[in-house]
Amino acid sequence: MEHRIVSRDQWLQERTALLAREKEITRLRDEMSEARRALPWVKVDKSYAFDTPSGKKTLSDLFDGRSQLIVKHFMLAPGQKDGCVGCSFESDHAEAALVHLQNHDVSYVAVARAPLAEIEAFKTRMGWSFAWVSSFGSDFNYDFNVSFTPAQIADGSAVYNYRAGPLPLEDLSGLSVFIKGADGAIYHTYSTFGRGAEERLGTYVLLDLTPNGRNENGPNHSLTDWVRHHDRYGADGHVSAIGRWVPAEQNAGCCHGAAAE
Repeated sequence: MEHRIVSRDQWLQERTALLAREKEITRLRDEMSEARRALPWVKVDKSYAFDTPSGKKTLSDLFDGRSQLIVKHFMLAPGQKDGCVGCSFESDHAEAALVHLQNHDVSYVAVARAPLAEIEAFKTRMGWSFAWVSSFGSDFNYDFNVSFTPAQIADGSAVYNYRAGPLPLEDLSGLSVFIKGADGAIYHTYSTFGRGAEERLGTYVLLDLTPNGRNENGPNHSLTDWVRHHDRYGADGHVSAIGRWVPAEQNAGCCHGAAAE
């Protein structure tokens, strides 16, 4: 690959100009974070019950003594042996941040529709320690617009990432944030979907510093071109456009991913 080669002085001149643009983005990010925190809250009046290794727990219980809660809506449907590759990639990063979040008044929990036994099997395989609970039989994922009924899929009425339209499958990825008041009331403060979670991926932050960048030049032009479950790098297979691992011996078929914006 040909690239411009310049003197150190010219490089420094161009690097300094780029720094000014980087600082603009930093300030804009600060402003966006402030605007995010300023959003109004919605009280969660509905009761939700989750299956956990220590029995049934409520949404309030998931705060685990802290006032703030981040919920990772993980794409693992009933009967789906492997979790979504993109969700797994994100969870690898959350695992590393867990101790810091917990010591800054924030609990983190993953929620999936798969039964608890299926969640536990995959979690054990991946070596994760964060709390992961099952919403099997609950409306939770549907109420927070990350799971959809077959009828919604069929007629295109499902709402994901704040837009209605056709979707490729019944479970998609997202993050939702909650806060608990002194009186015990729970409020929904924020949700983000698709590429909205991208800034939480430290691997991307580092790759964006490198000459080749993300180098996602495969058929899907997304992380599915190269990311694998962390125990599957080098394995014979590929990841489909909807983020599922396809062993080499299986016919992948053809499927379309959801809009990643």
